[in-house]
Amino acid sequence: MNQRFTWPDEQLIKAAQDGDVTSLTAVVMESQPHVRRFAVSLCSSPQDAEDAAQEALIILYRKIGTLRATGALASWMFRIVRNECLRQVRLLVSQGNEATAGREVAAEPSAEDAVLHRLEAERIAAAVSALPRDQRQVLIMRDVQGLPGRTVAHSLGLSSAAMKSRLHRARAALRHSLAVADPSLGQAAGQARDQAVGQPVGGV
Repeated sequence: MNQRFTWPDEQLIKAAQDGDVTSLTAVVMESQPHVRRFAVSLCSSPQDAEDAAQEALIILYRKIGTLRATGALASWMFRIVRNECLRQVRLLVSQGNEATAGREVAAEPSAEDAVLHRLEAERIAAAVSALPRDQRQVLIMRDVQGLPGRTVAHSLGLSSAAMKSRLHRARAALRHSLAVADPSLGQAAGQARDQAVGQPVGGV
């Protein structure tokens, strides 16, 4: 039988906000299973989910006094976890950009180019984070982290064909998301995505 967890009640949260250490510890402990569930559903890997959950619980412990309404704890934790997962995706995209830039022979980018490049990375990271979890996982592992297709398939418990199918859907969904966000990109949206996430050369 699955154990059911409930969020801390408002009286306990209020006591924690007032500085009662026992209540604060109880709030963190009772929030933990919900925070972990948020992280698993939003982050790209179990390790990222664990990191995001830990960060969210630390923020809860340190900054519960900034929570304006005791009844808003769940939505506050959801936003913190979502932002942490998004930060992790941005970091991966940024690392992919740096690796790609390191392989290219080009002139020193201007400050304007650097800003535009960073904004593009932010936009792509947000679009990747919005993908369904199964698509987000395969896209990050294959296109951002650059793992071999066979490794990705094995890690996700998929056949090679199933992994390629899921990756195709993820790339199509991301391309569509980028095109909707900026219609002027048109077909170039896919190329922008490939360059920004450092898609491996030679197909899936």
